[in-house]
Amino acid sequence: MAEAARIEVLIALGSNQGDRRAALRAAVEALPPAVDVAAQSRVYETAPMYVADQPAFLNMALRGWTALAPQDLLARLKAIEAEVGRVETFRNGPRAIDLDILYYGDQTVTTPGLQIPHPRIAERAFVLVPLADVAADWTDPQSGRTVDAMLTAAPGRETVQAATPPDLG
Repeated sequence: MAEAARIEVLIALGSNQGDRRAALRAAVEALPPAVDVAAQSRVYETAPMYVADQPAFLNMALRGWTALAPQDLLARLKAIEAEVGRVETFRNGPRAIDLDILYYGDQTVTTPGLQIPHPRIAERAFVLVPLADVAADWTDPQSGRTVDAMLTAAPGRETVQAATPPDLG
């Protein structure tokens, strides 16, 4: 039987409840075999965006490969969020873990529950700074800009600081 085609994906991870570093580590460890992680960024601490009255986030990004279709990958990421302890609160509210598909190859996906590329990536320094660690030269299929170019133009870059320690440890 032929192996399913694999596609390169970029995923953002964030946590601002409980042991944030442990939540990120657990999520990364839960990704295989759904996602073969090829590279992961440093860990960054960032102020919350959109809803300011909540704890700071630890954010990171990873680059990997998957044979899952976009909707199946989303379902697996949502299952990992539940396994790690995410409880739904309100939009942009505090969370134990958040996993977002940023890019799925050069494909564009628009469904009621999933939009790829992530629609707000260009305004989110907390996503772009770690993403630049693993995919600075990645070109957004909609805008034609690289991650590095989007980061250069993104507001709030100075609010994203390397965490101590800068890896998952």
